[in-house]
Amino acid sequence: MSATTARSGATGEPLETGPGQAGGPRPIGSFFEAMPLGRAHVLAALALFMAFVIESWEQLALVYVSGDLGDAFSIDTGRIGWVLSAVALGMIPGALVWGPASDRIGRRAVCLWSLSAYGVVALASAFSPNFTVLLATRVLSGLALAGIYTVTFPYFLELLPSRTRGRAAVYLSIGWPIGVLAAVGVTQLLGDLGWHVVTIASALAGLWVFAIRAWVPESPYWLAAQDRHDEAAAVLRRLGVDVPDGTRFAVVAPERSGRPVELLRGGLLRITVLMLVVNFTFNWGYWGLQTWLPTLLQDKGLSMSASLGFVALSALFMIPGYVSASLLTGRFGRKKVFLPYVALAAISGIFFAYSTSMTELYIANFALAFFSLGAWGVWNTWNGEFFPTALRGTGYSWATAAQLVATSLAPSVVGFLLAQATGFSTTILFITAFLVVALVFAAPLPETEGRDLE
Repeated sequence: MSATTARSGATGEPLETGPGQAGGPRPIGSFFEAMPLGRAHVLAALALFMAFVIESWEQLALVYVSGDLGDAFSIDTGRIGWVLSAVALGMIPGALVWGPASDRIGRRAVCLWSLSAYGVVALASAFSPNFTVLLATRVLSGLALAGIYTVTFPYFLELLPSRTRGRAAVYLSIGWPIGVLAAVGVTQLLGDLGWHVVTIASALAGLWVFAIRAWVPESPYWLAAQDRHDEAAAVLRRLGVDVPDGTRFAVVAPERSGRPVELLRGGLLRITVLMLVVNFTFNWGYWGLQTWLPTLLQDKGLSMSASLGFVALSALFMIPGYVSASLLTGRFGRKKVFLPYVALAAISGIFFAYSTSMTELYIANFALAFFSLGAWGVWNTWNGEFFPTALRGTGYSWATAAQLVATSLAPSVVGFLLAQATGFSTTILFITAFLVVALVFAAPLPETEGRDLE
């Protein structure tokens, strides 16, 4: 029996399909059109939601005990900045390794190995005897954590019904402000006990791997792409779809799986370049502010405790931003929500830069949190829909790496500006300019609302 060939909708690349029953193999995306949203989705969402909380927590927890960290190792603010950036630095090569690996060995395997390794290394970092060891173990923590950080969204997208994919995936993003709140809360609760205790608490999050193992099945898209049709059908049944025995699925050119060079060929080249610029600039606009927000607020006269309270309130305002974006993206699409939200975030940033009273400062920052994080929720979803299954993990890994480069550079650059006494307003305007660049480069990207994943 010979293979047949079809064409993919988004890239025009050939789809290889294997032999099957009468009518030929069916695209697996067609089974997601009538899929109900059920208990299996809720459990998978909870497991991956908490993974996103852990990711947020890990990148922020030491920010709020940086003073104790500096005292413990007798290091200046420059070297504290390196410690705070170390996880992101480790995640850059980690993302570029784990993403293609997820296209080759599976989404689930990457999540399990990544989170398990993170728990072990993070625990070891809590007992670092000196600055060098601490920096090295923090980098290794990032290298390990990058797997689940990179795979969470594309993995979740590949489990969801088509009609609810956008709305549901945006809700997953709420894990980020929950992680921020957890980091602030635990800092207030355990901070007096030292940075070691906060780090040990972070390491215990690695135990969540057991929940992911129990509740999240392998992606049926990935299984079908690997010619594992019976397993893909079994997962679809677990997700509430009636799949006849012996069903064969159209396979998306499996020889392309996990090959980064494929992102630079054909119609994908333009998409890849645009999404890399958006990921870098958008994350710079967010992270450059968040890392130094407590310091900037102290320059405005707030105490450290009051600054952390300000950060916590900002995180709360992120949640309705996500919810509003979720409701709107299902109705209007990704682009028509993302672009206005980024524009309004930039306007809020300008207002924040020129706030002359504490009331104006609060209003501007809460508006900035609302619109920037609402936009992030849409972007996390949109960003995972540009590439076919064989390259989705790889494409998302490049996106993640671009974000993490910004995450690594922004704290140091903004810290340098602050050290040069650049001033509150000028620093905020510099950060906000990156949001404007993200807006310009996102405009040409294709709309993906309502389309089946390839």
